[in-house]
Amino acid sequence: MTQTTGWLSVIPPLLAIFLAIRTKQVYISLFLGIWAGWTILANWNPISGLNLALEACITVFKDPDNTKVIIFSAMIGALIAYTQRSGGVDGFIADITRKGIVRGRKSAQFLTWILAFVVFVESSINILVRASFARPLFDKLRISREKLAYICDSTSAPICVLIPFNAWGAYVLGLLDSQNIPQPMRVFAEGVPLNFYAISAILFVLFIILTDKDFGPMKEAERRVREEGKLLRDGAEPLVSEDVVMLASKPNIPKRSMN
Repeated sequence: MTQTTGWLSVIPPLLAIFLAIRTKQVYISLFLGIWAGWTILANWNPISGLNLALEACITVFKDPDNTKVIIFSAMIGALIAYTQRSGGVDGFIADITRKGIVRGRKSAQFLTWILAFVVFVESSINILVRASFARPLFDKLRISREKLAYICDSTSAPICVLIPFNAWGAYVLGLLDSQNIPQPMRVFAEGVPLNFYAISAILFVLFIILTDKDFGPMKEAERRVREEGKLLRDGAEPLVSEDVVMLASKPNIPKRSMN
């Protein structure tokens, strides 16, 4: 019989979120949330809960697909860090500015939107790659961090879920196949026009970019960065250190896109 815990099941994720916000230590907070969950399942025995939590973390690597995803994500992170440190990001920004590809705020946002269709391997990687290139450009043009986050997030998963040739597509096709549905690829393709949320999210971002219309807190964020030059609101504390998110390019090396 499956063990149920009722409302107690919300404690681990809430604990992880709370600790991540307060401590800025995401991985430690996630593990403590996992530990709390297994402690509840172990009848509130923290020692047994710790043992089960460690076993659960190790068991993840038994699945070849999980291991591949973790290694691939780590490699992408290392590649992004190398590109930043080698001056590739600075060179890319300088090139697109010099060639007139980006002439102002609207074109910078539109380029970030277009890149979502290029990096469709996986939604998290989509965000990481685009944000690493767009963030310094947005900062330079005084576009709020909130707008960058909105554009990247609202065009990552929605685009990836519409394309079968990535992790999202493989997952959906696997679900269809497990239900013994014939021709799962055809069913997937026919269902794309009916994915109203994904399509509307993508188009609404484009509408915001082209019309330069902002609403609610986003409007205030854009006013703040335009008039006051503040990329972050007063009192805001990023979850990740600036040194981790954006590495400065190494001095005395040429800043080129090919880097």
